[in-house]
Amino acid sequence: MRSPLFTRSRFRRGLAASAAALLGAGLVVAGSSPAQAAAACTVVYRVQSQWSGGFNGDIAITNTGDPVTSWRLEFDFPDAAQRVTNGWSGTYAQSGQHVTVSNAAWNGTLGTGASVSTGFNGAFGTANPVPTAFTLNGTRCNETVAVPTVSITSPAANARFTAPASIPIAATATAASGRTVSKVEFYHDGLLLGTDTTAPYAYTWDSVPAQTAAYHLQAISYDSANAKSATADVPVFVDASTTPAVITDATSLTVAPGESVTFKVALSKAPTANTTVAVARSAGATTVSATPASLTFTTANWNTAQTVTVAATAAAALNSTATFSATATGHTAASVAVTVLAKGSADARFTQLYNDIKNPANGYFSPEGVPYHSIETLIDEAPDHGHETTSEAFSYWLWLEAEHGQVTGEWAPFNSAWTTMEKYIIPSHADQPTNDKYDPSKPATYAAEHPLPSQYPSQLESGVSVGTDPLATELQTAYGTRDIYGMHWLLDVDNTYGFGRCGDGTTRVAYINTFQRGPQESTWETVPQPSCDTFAHGGPNGYLDLFTKDASYAKQWKYTNAPDADSRAVQAAYWALIWATEQGKASQISTAVANAAKMGDYLRYSFYDKYFKNPGCTSTSCPAGTGKSSSSNLMSWYYAWGGATDTQAGWAWRIGSSTSHFGYQNPMAAYVLSNVTAFTPKSPTAKADWQASLNRQLEFYQWLQSSEGAIAGGATNSWNGSYSAPPAGTPTFYGMSYVEAPVYADPPSNRWFGMQTWSLERLAEYYYLTNDAKAKAVLDKWVPWALGQSTISATDFSIPSDMAWTGAPATWNASNPAANTNLHVTVTSKGQDLGVAGSFAKLLTYYAAKSGNAAAKTAAKNLLDAIWTKKDSKGVSVTETRADYNRFDDVYNASTGQGLYIPPGWTGEMPNGDVIAPGKSFLDIRSFYKNDPDWPKVQTYLDGGPAPTFNYHRFWAQVDVATGYADFARLFPNG
Repeated sequence: MRSPLFTRSRFRRGLAASAAALLGAGLVVAGSSPAQAAAACTVVYRVQSQWSGGFNGDIAITNTGDPVTSWRLEFDFPDAAQRVTNGWSGTYAQSGQHVTVSNAAWNGTLGTGASVSTGFNGAFGTANPVPTAFTLNGTRCNETVAVPTVSITSPAANARFTAPASIPIAATATAASGRTVSKVEFYHDGLLLGTDTTAPYAYTWDSVPAQTAAYHLQAISYDSANAKSATADVPVFVDASTTPAVITDATSLTVAPGESVTFKVALSKAPTANTTVAVARSAGATTVSATPASLTFTTANWNTAQTVTVAATAAAALNSTATFSATATGHTAASVAVTVLAKGSADARFTQLYNDIKNPANGYFSPEGVPYHSIETLIDEAPDHGHETTSEAFSYWLWLEAEHGQVTGEWAPFNSAWTTMEKYIIPSHADQPTNDKYDPSKPATYAAEHPLPSQYPSQLESGVSVGTDPLATELQTAYGTRDIYGMHWLLDVDNTYGFGRCGDGTTRVAYINTFQRGPQESTWETVPQPSCDTFAHGGPNGYLDLFTKDASYAKQWKYTNAPDADSRAVQAAYWALIWATEQGKASQISTAVANAAKMGDYLRYSFYDKYFKNPGCTSTSCPAGTGKSSSSNLMSWYYAWGGATDTQAGWAWRIGSSTSHFGYQNPMAAYVLSNVTAFTPKSPTAKADWQASLNRQLEFYQWLQSSEGAIAGGATNSWNGSYSAPPAGTPTFYGMSYVEAPVYADPPSNRWFGMQTWSLERLAEYYYLTNDAKAKAVLDKWVPWALGQSTISATDFSIPSDMAWTGAPATWNASNPAANTNLHVTVTSKGQDLGVAGSFAKLLTYYAAKSGNAAAKTAAKNLLDAIWTKKDSKGVSVTETRADYNRFDDVYNASTGQGLYIPPGWTGEMPNGDVIAPGKSFLDIRSFYKNDPDWPKVQTYLDGGPAPTFNYHRFWAQVDVATGYADFARLFPNG
C-alpha cells in the first residue's frame, strides 16, 4: 500500500539520531585523502543510535581512486555476537564476523571523489565495538588519509564526579607533517561544548547534572588544511550528591547601577543542628555587594528560603560582573553570578530571560536537552501535552541562541542547538529507511480529505492521476541520498504515551503525530499515533485504518514537516551568520549555516500541491503536474513523506499540501535562500525557486490585505480537500481559491492575532534588510491598524486576541491589484498573550528602525516594558482561564460533530492500556492526565466548578519575549 498521509501538519492556538549529532559514537575516520590514479577509498563507520542489545549503523564510503561501476565493501565485526539484522542502500551478507556489503542497483557507480552511504540495523551482546579495517573492491581503505590526531588526557576513562559537577577536560593534538593544529573542539555526547585554538587544549564543563548512564566526553582536532581527526571518546560518570547542599533559586542575575536585586537561599536537607550559611563575594567587582553576610537555618526552617539582597553602587561599571558564594560547613556551596547592566535596559532583560530559560531548575529542557513545549505538563492546544515538543520550539531555540551569540560572542550554544535538533527531530536514515524505493513519477496514492472526522477513514483511490515530483532526483544528486533533511513536527519527549522508538515502547523523545482527519478535527478530537506504526499498539492495523481505507495495511513510517518552523531555523541561522561575521567568528558556525541551506533546499516541497496537480484544479480528473508546473511558489501548510518499515518492500511516498496560509509565509527565509551566498542550496534550481517564492509571497500579502489592514486567511488548490469545484464567484490567486480559514476550522485558523504578528514580523525583518516597497506598503497599512486596536503603556497593555472576517478579496490581478474594499476584519476580543506581545514588539521594532516611525518605536518600547511587569521566577507569565478544558471528557455527539470520533466497530488500545472505541473521550485515551498535579482543578471544573486557571510558561512565548528585548537593544541602543 502506498500511503497518502493526508495529514495536516498541525493546529495552533495560543500558543513543533543523526550521525552529525553523535560525533564520536563509533566514528572511525574523517577527512579526505589526495586524489590518486590507483584504487583508494575512505570509510566512515558510525553508530547512529543504540539501545539495549541493538543499534543502528551508518557507513559512508568515498571513492578517492579511479571510477567504479560497482562496489563491494568488506569488514569484520570485532565481537562474535555482533550481527547485521537488516540493511538498506546495499545488499548485506554476513559469515561469522565477516560482513560484505554490495551496491544496490541504483548506487553502484562511483566516480573519483564520489560518495555513497549505506546503513543497517544490528544486534550485539555485551559490547558493540567499532570495526577498524575496511576494504572496497579488495583495496584497503583509510590507508592514505593524512589527518590530525587527538586524545583526551584528562579525565581518565570512567572517572566519577559528584553533581553538580565541574569537569575539566584536557586534550593533546598533533597534525600531520607540514601542517599545524588549528583548533580542538570539545563535545559531550555529540553536543558541542566549546573550542580551543591554542595549546594546551582544554575546556571546563560546569554544572553537570547527575545521570545513571555515562556521559561521553569527546574531542576532535582540525589542522591547517581543515582535515579532521577521529573522535577521542572518554566515558565519565556523574553521581547524585549525597552531601547536603546550599541551594539558591537563581544561578545568575542582572542589576543596574544604584539598584538592587534579590535571590533566595535554603538547604537541600534538614541539618542535625543550627547551620550558618555565609554569603560573600568570591570574585569580581567590589562595587557589587550582598547582604546579609550570613543566614541561620534550623532543623525546622531549613527548607524555608531566606532572601539575600545584591546591590550595585551608582559607580558600578556597566557589564562588570561579580560572583557570590553561599557556603556552609559540611555542605556543597552554591554560587550566583551577577552582571551590571543599565536599569530597565532591554539587553539586561534579555540576559535575565535567557538565564531563566537555560536554568535547569526551571524545567524548560528535558534531560536530553530537548526544549519542551511548556514547563507545565497539563496543557492542550497544538501539542496535547506540555512535555511534547514541536519543530517550532526547536526553531525558537535556535533564534534564542543566535541572539545570545550576538550579545556574548559565544556560539557553542547555537551549534549545540542545531546538533540537538538534528539528533532528535530530523529523522535519521534509520528512521526513514526505505526512501531508496521512492518513485518520483508516482509520488503517492490519492485519498480525499473530508470536512468531518466522522467521514474517515478515507478510501485510497489509485485511479486518480497524480503529478510527478520534480525535486527528488535533483536533491539526491546534490546530497547523495534519498533521505529528507527536514524536521518532523511533533515529539513525545518524555514518552508519555509509551510508543517509544518504532514501537519499542521505551525509548524517550519519540516521533508521534495527531491531526489527520480534516479541518474540523480540533486538538480535542485527535487520536495520537506513532510516526512509525509497527502495529504494536492501536488495533490489528495499528492506527492506519482510522485514517485510510484499503484492502490491506503495511507497517510504515511517516513524517510531517511544518514549513514555518524550518524556515524560522533558516532565518535564525542567517542572523547568527551576520552577527558571528561581525565578531570575526563566522567559521565557528559554518556547518550549521551549510545545513540551514540544505534544509531550505528540501523545504521547497512545501511549494507543491498535495498530489502534484497543477494550480487551478477543480476536479480529481484535472491535469497532473509535470516539471515544476504544480508549484504555487507559496509555503503551504506542510509537506510529508513516508514508506514501508520493511526494507525489502517496494514503496515510499511524498506529498506536498494544496493549501497555503498567509501565516506560514516567510519572506525573510526566501530572501536569504535566494540572495545570500552562504545560504545558496546545492540544488541547481533552488536559488531561482526561492526567488520566485519571495516574489509570490509578497503578492500573497498584497492580495489578502483587508480594507482595514489585517491579512486574511489564504488559498487552496483542492477545495474541500478533494479537488471539488469551489462555489461560483470564489476569488482566485494564480488559480488557487480564497479560503477564509485555511486548513482548520475549530477554531478558525485566521481568528488568532498571533498569526498576524508571527508572519508580519518576518515581513518587517525583510523590509528592514531590503527596503522593499511592496513590504513597506503592506506594513504601512498594517501597523496603524494594529496599534489602533491596541492599548499600550509602559505598565500595562491590551492587544487583539481574536478576529472575525467578512467579505473576500478580489481575484488577483498582478498588473493592477485591487484595493480589497470588500474584505473586512473586526477584533472580537483582546488580551495579554505574552508570546504574541513579544512578537508584536519585534515587528514594531524592525518597522520603526527602518521607517523612522516614532509611534511604532514608542509602542514597541512600552510593550516590552509592560511585559516585564509580568516577570516571575521562571520567566514571564499571565493567568489564563481555560474554559475549553470542559472538552476533556467530551464523547462524540453526532448532532454537534464534536467529541472524539471512533468508527463503529473499531477498537484498539493505547500503549498504557487505555481503550480506544466509540463512546470514548479525549481523556479516556489519555488517562495519564488524571495523575497530573494540576488535574484536581480540571476535575473540579468538569464536576461543575469554575473554569481552571493556569500560569503557563510556553517555550516559544518566552523566546519571542526574550528576543524582543535583544532586538530592541540592538536596533535602538540608546533606548
